[in-house]
Amino acid sequence: MAQRKLIVHEDPKSPISEAYRTLRTNLQFAKVNSELRTIMFTSSGPAEGKSTTIANVAVALAQSGRSIILVDCDLRKPVQHRIFGKRNKGVTNILVDDSPAEVFLQDTEINNLRILPSGPIPPNPSELLSSAKMAELLDELKKMADMILIDAPPTIAVTDAAVMAAKVDGIVLVIDSTSVRPEMAQKAKDLLIKANGHILGAILNRVEIEEEHSYYYYYYGNEKART
Repeated sequence: MAQRKLIVHEDPKSPISEAYRTLRTNLQFAKVNSELRTIMFTSSGPAEGKSTTIANVAVALAQSGRSIILVDCDLRKPVQHRIFGKRNKGVTNILVDDSPAEVFLQDTEINNLRILPSGPIPPNPSELLSSAKMAELLDELKKMADMILIDAPPTIAVTDAAVMAAKVDGIVLVIDSTSVRPEMAQKAKDLLIKANGHILGAILNRVEIEEEHSYYYYYYGNEKART
């Protein structure tokens, strides 16, 4: 597996880190009518960079002084424990064994940021994520942090993101500009909306800007693009 960098932490002066901080600002003002406490990141298909993106957004939010919990709800191909170098015990342990969440929360080297890994891969991810216990877990986590960020599986391939859509305050769709066809991105959006999800916007990932920093991140709100 290719190394996933926490670039906001490791290279805070880079143009990409600045783009993540801009995204942080956009998210903080994305939902003016009510408080934004739980945000799910998903993509249309695999390998679009959603896990790296949400990890860096979590770092950027934590650096602003807010307490953040990053939850890995990709119960099929979890990677957050690898990105942060932690043991993989968390969500499935809590849901299956009725264990308390605080036992599995792990501190990171970033102040204000804790992660809850996925735990062992279960045979029934969609059923676990759609369960009442999952909703109870989110409610419990909201008492422990200012904001909960959720790394969910791709939307089109499996139903996991759709069953989580109505449980969160907002959804960010990560789109790989080099591989995803517009109709696939549209299908992912339609599936999330049909599941009563509130889409905050989309991140167009891996956009070539200049030779010295060939990848950049853009945030697209509901009305227009913002960078």
